Amino acid sequence: MTDDSKAERRTQLERRESTRAALIGAGRRLFARDGYEAVSSEQIVAAAGVTRGALYHHFDGKRGLFAAVFEEVESELVSRFRLEDLTGADPLAVLIAAVDPFLEWSLEAEVQRIALLDGPSVLGWEAWHEVEARYGLGLLEAGLRAAADAGQIPPLPVPELALMLLGALIEAALGLARAEDADAARERAGDALRGLLEGLGELQAAAQRSQS
Repeated sequence: MTDDSKAERRTQLERRESTRAALIGAGRRLFARDGYEAVSSEQIVAAAGVTRGALYHHFDGKRGLFAAVFEEVESELVSRFRLEDLTGADPLAVLIAAVDPFLEWSLEAEVQRIALLDGPSVLGWEAWHEVEARYGLGLLEAGLRAAADAGQIPPLPVPELALMLLGALIEAALGLARAEDADAARERAGDALRGLLEGLGELQAAAQRSQS
């Protein structure tokens, strides 16, 4: 392959990536502002500065684009939490401290509209939950396993425990998205979620005291 051919292939790849990024960026802004149902494909391609054919080439339509936008929002949440923190010297404390940032994320207007309100209805519950689990479940499992290995929580089945905790986090976030008083709801949800995690620690501490 000649240098000119390689350069042409790089240019084509860059154009494809640029078009894809423009569509995701435009879709994200419009979905967050107006909601999925109110946004047309024509609005998206106009905002992205591309053709309608490009939308269907990259995402097979508006729903496919929404799925990509949702994945991007979810991946950004996970990037806020570092795996090394969850597996450090005090993983239970890190999990407890992560409750408030997670709830704050859930209150962001963009997150509420895309991830919590439109996500389940547009993608369907199973597909929506699969993405939620793919991004959050691994972090929870790592943190809970580290806490169990450190003797901070009881030696319960970690995969099942992580699923239950993920469910509690998701339900708390959904509740915040629909709450009339979001600040009060966030405070109550935070107390409940921290109480769940602290309760695991207290249960383990009690078991250790009874064995000493």
